[in-house]
Amino acid sequence: MMGLFKGRPRAVSSADDKAPEDTNPDDTSILDEDEGSIILSLISQLRVGMDLSKVTFPTFVLEPRSMLERITDFMAHPDLIFGAELCDDPEERFMRVLQYYLAGWHIKPKGVKKPYNPVLGEFFRCRFDYPNGTHGFYIAEQVSHHPPVSAFYYISPANKVAILGELRPKSKFLGNSVSTQMDGENRVYLLGRPEDGEYVITMPNMYARGILFGKMVLELGDSCAANNQRHGYHADLEFKTKGFFSGTYNAIAGRVKRGQTDVGEISGKWSALMEFKNTKTGEKRPLFDAYKNGNNIAPKWVPPESEQEPYESRRLWKDLTHAIQARDMDAATEAKSAVENAQRELRTKRDESGKQHQSRFFQLQDGRWVPKLALPQDSEEAVKAVQDWIWPSAPASAPSPA
Repeated sequence: MMGLFKGRPRAVSSADDKAPEDTNPDDTSILDEDEGSIILSLISQLRVGMDLSKVTFPTFVLEPRSMLERITDFMAHPDLIFGAELCDDPEERFMRVLQYYLAGWHIKPKGVKKPYNPVLGEFFRCRFDYPNGTHGFYIAEQVSHHPPVSAFYYISPANKVAILGELRPKSKFLGNSVSTQMDGENRVYLLGRPEDGEYVITMPNMYARGILFGKMVLELGDSCAANNQRHGYHADLEFKTKGFFSGTYNAIAGRVKRGQTDVGEISGKWSALMEFKNTKTGEKRPLFDAYKNGNNIAPKWVPPESEQEPYESRRLWKDLTHAIQARDMDAATEAKSAVENAQRELRTKRDESGKQHQSRFFQLQDGRWVPKLALPQDSEEAVKAVQDWIWPSAPASAPSPA
């Protein structure tokens, strides 16, 4: 989710190949001559404003995991949202949800890469095991191919949190950059506070800058919003892109309001420290500090590839992932093509038979993709229901939840 290109045509080891000032070196990458010539050939086929959904990118620009797994990064810091339902102040609950959302952006691969585009019917599922003995469960499925739509659902019944959403990315070539418009939304539910309704959060757009001249840099840009209609709280956030002559990389700014009343100001960097300043008291509080807490990521349990179904992300793309990790680009290209060609054959057979693809875990309801799950009120019963729904037959290596 965090970018489209690893780099652009450029000689290696030049004194000019330093990362731009005021940005993390991990946000930039340099290609060797062979990789550069491939990118140059690709760019020569593009035109400004072109939709990139049908463009095949070389395998060396890929992050070795699917977009369906990439979304789990937003569930990486559960401590920021667990227990939010115990806060009596609706403003504090809103801020806790906002913290969860902002904390997910700092996690990304080195360089400027893109995860695999999921194929129709692909799914990724995992379980989070927390130190207090509780669990979180996640399932994501590619529910549409044209246009591409990824539906996802996370729930931790014991911790009273559910997150439901969908992602509809659209990429365009802009000349010296590639933009990815991140349509879709996250809908957060504090199950212990049903009176709150849903917290709806949209996403910023992403840019890979400098693909023809200048330095290659990843940026988040434009605006997004967080809203809780029940209590009237909303936050308008701007992910600022660096200007040609001024500005700074990775900056974020925004305001939190209740109705028309100003509550406070958000400032900082999504890759470092973000803070909130209360309008009434003038006090500042950290929202997330990536330098201090960025490594405290909740681990996830995923069954071994040998025990996964054919369309589970890691098994589906295992040959591509192994080839990328071995830096064997010929094998990676072959593996990627094998998955894509098989998908085309399936699509042709469906078209010939007149059958429609039926999603497994999600269904379209009132314009939203929602899980095919009836969740019991009791938390222990809910855990069992979620497990049985995500894993109808438990893998042999699955550790037993407490």
